[in-house]
Amino acid sequence: AVQLVESGGGSVQPGGSLKLSCVASQDIGRNYCMGWFRQAAGEEREGVGSIDIRESTTYADSVKGRFTISRDNARNMVYLQMNNLNPEDTATYYCAADYWVVCTAARDVGDYGTWGQGTQVTVSS
Repeated sequence: AVQLVESGGGSVQPGGSLKLSCVASQDIGRNYCMGWFRQAAGEEREGVGSIDIRESTTYADSVKGRFTISRDNARNMVYLQMNNLNPEDTATYYCAADYWVVCTAARDVGDYGTWGQGTQVTVSS
């Protein structure tokens, strides 16, 4: 089974940017849907967005216009570029993958079968 490892988290001031990376242990170019989720302390894990093999993306309303998901299938990488961050974006961010899910409809935790360990993002002044 594919394994995922996230990186790029850290602390940033409000209005700042971070770019998260997720590397997969095997070829994600074989039609894997890739998603990003986040979980704030004491909250449920929520979807941030997804990207399918044709690079069509979906985003949660809370991040539209600020976050961008991209992928590099040749390197088995998925990215989450986060701009204009605010304290409400503070959370652990997770990369997720699934081969079978219909990507444009994949918004729930249960839609994905494989998860990374997460990377912490903290936005504060």
